[in-house]
Amino acid sequence: MTRAAVPPAGGPPPGPGHPTSAATLPTFHSDDPDPARRGRAFGRTHGHRIRAAAVAYRELFTAVRVAPHDLRPHGERASEEIARWAPELHAELAATAEGAGLPLWELAMLNARTEILATVGATAEGECSTAVHTGGPGAPHTIQTWDWHDEMAFARTLTQHRPGAPGPTVRTFTEAGALAKIGVNDAGLGLHFNILSHREDGDGIGVPVHVVARRILERATTVAEAVDIARSARVTASTVLTVVTYDGRHADAASIEVCPAGVAVVRPDADGYLLHTNHFLDPALALGENTPPGASTHARYAHLHAHRTLLADPDPQRWVDLLTAHDSDGAPVCCHPQDGLPFQLQWRTLLTVSIDVASARLRLHPGGPCTAKPDTWIHL
Repeated sequence: MTRAAVPPAGGPPPGPGHPTSAATLPTFHSDDPDPARRGRAFGRTHGHRIRAAAVAYRELFTAVRVAPHDLRPHGERASEEIARWAPELHAELAATAEGAGLPLWELAMLNARTEILATVGATAEGECSTAVHTGGPGAPHTIQTWDWHDEMAFARTLTQHRPGAPGPTVRTFTEAGALAKIGVNDAGLGLHFNILSHREDGDGIGVPVHVVARRILERATTVAEAVDIARSARVTASTVLTVVTYDGRHADAASIEVCPAGVAVVRPDADGYLLHTNHFLDPALALGENTPPGASTHARYAHLHAHRTLLADPDPQRWVDLLTAHDSDGAPVCCHPQDGLPFQLQWRTLLTVSIDVASARLRLHPGGPCTAKPDTWIHL
C-alpha cells in the first residue's frame, strides 16, 4: 500500500513517522445546523483528503482479503443501515459524498471500515489504550492513544459543529470522511473509542460503530443516555465507547462494550479508575473474545493498572507518562512500527488525546506520548 499524495494546507505531506504539526492538522468548523449544507461544505473543503482516505481503505481491505467486488455491496448496506437508524446523519453523509465527488456507497464504506474488517475476521495485534479517573475533586482525568496503520496518518481530522438547536456543540477527532471517533460535547460528555473483537462479529454490515459514536456525541448528556443510544443500534462489529461526564459538581464514567452479542456497561473501580485496552472486561462478553494469540492488549491493561495512580495527579504531563511504555517494557502502549512487517501489521500511535469535559475541549498531540511536549498540544 502506498499513501495517496495529500498535501495539507501550508506544504507537502509529512513522511511516515513524522507527525503533522499543530499548524497543519486539518480542521473543519461549521455553525450550520443543516446536515446537508454542513456535509456538502465539509466535502468540498476536504474532498482531496476524503478521496485519498477512500483509496487507502480500499487498498487496506484488499490486503486483508476483502474481495474488491464486495466493497460496493458493503458500502451500500452500510448506507442503508445509517439511513434507517440515523436519517439526519445519512443526509450529512450523502451531502459530504456529493461535495467530495465520491459515490455515496464509497463514503459509507469508509465509515464502515470496522465492520468490513470484521467480515474477514481481521483482528489487530495492537490498538488503542484508554485511561479515566473520576475519583478526585473536579472533572474526570482522561487520556488515550489512537493506534492505527502508519499510512493513515494523513487522514487525521478535527471537526467542530452544532447539529442544531437545542443540540450541543460537538468537537471530534476522526478520519477524513468518517462521522466521528473521539470527541466531546458542551453538555459535558466526552467519548473515547477502542476497537474490540468478538466471535460473533462480521455477520454482514450493521450500523457502523463510528456512526454510533457520532450520535452519542450529538444526543447524549449522561452515561445512561449514551448506553440507551448504543443499545438501540444493531451492530456487527465490536467496540468499547468509554463515556465520561461532568455537570460541574459530579463526575461519571462507563465503558460501554458494544458487540453483536449484546451491550455491557463497565463502571470505574472503587477508587474511580476506569481502564480499557482491546479485550472485553464484561465476563459474559469475554467468553466470546476473539483477540489474536499473543496480542498485547492484556499486557497494556496490566501496565495501565500498575501505574494508574499517575492519572490522579493534577499535572496532565503525568497522565502522558502513564502511556509512555514501549515494547522493551513488555507493554507497547506507545506504539511504533517494526522493521520487516507488512504494512497491514505496522502500527503507530498517531494521536494522544485527553478530554476536558469541564470546558468541552479536546487536548490532542499528533503523535505518540513519548514525543508529547508542552508545546506540541492542540486545543480544540
